Amino acid sequence: MQTSRRVLVGRTALVTGASRGIGLAVAQRFAREGADLIVVGRSLASLGDCERTIRAEGGRVVSAAANLLEAEAAETLVQTVRRQCARLDILVGNAGVLGPTCAIVDIAAEEWEEVISVNLTANWQLLRGLDPLLRMSDAGRAIFVTSSVTPGRVDRGAYAASKAGLEAVVRTYAAEVAATPVRANMIDPGARRTRMRAEAFPQEDPMRLRPADDPALLDAFVELASPLCQRTGETLRP
Repeated sequence: MQTSRRVLVGRTALVTGASRGIGLAVAQRFAREGADLIVVGRSLASLGDCERTIRAEGGRVVSAAANLLEAEAAETLVQTVRRQCARLDILVGNAGVLGPTCAIVDIAAEEWEEVISVNLTANWQLLRGLDPLLRMSDAGRAIFVTSSVTPGRVDRGAYAASKAGLEAVVRTYAAEVAATPVRANMIDPGARRTRMRAEAFPQEDPMRLRPADDPALLDAFVELASPLCQRTGETLRP
């Protein structure tokens, strides 16, 4: 367990993709830092482990089901959060899909649309819809998970395009809210022991990779979520 400094006491954080991997680890760490959590996954059942762990340690958590593969899911999630919260202090856009691993000219239209919808459009919808709640915070923080493939990668065309687009969205938003208390940044976690990584590299030995709950990675998320953080428009690579 990582050492907690309790720097997020009194903050409300929403984390997508919280049922496993990096999203699960971030939600649990934020709870240990004192934040109240809204955790988002494809189904309520998938969020059971996250809920149980946080509550067992005395944290406060609410689960929300949103399958971001569905076109209206992000907008529905936004409306749910806006009905329940007067403000949002931290938004973590972590949910993502790998998509097809083939030449870019061989990607089917529906496969392309799925990757762009989940990795780019859904995050834009969350940012657009939750911006008013982030502005209600004294220190709104938006954090998105990106990747080193953004310059382009053989057989990862859709994924690379979606993450490059996400970076452009986040940097633009950061510039547009620079005069407000809101800050927006990204984290590139690198190669981690996650299910998505295993799908991309099935022959790779996962035990040679850093885990999703690596303290250095989670420390970076806490740094960007802290009300004291003044970074904006940046990408951290812990």
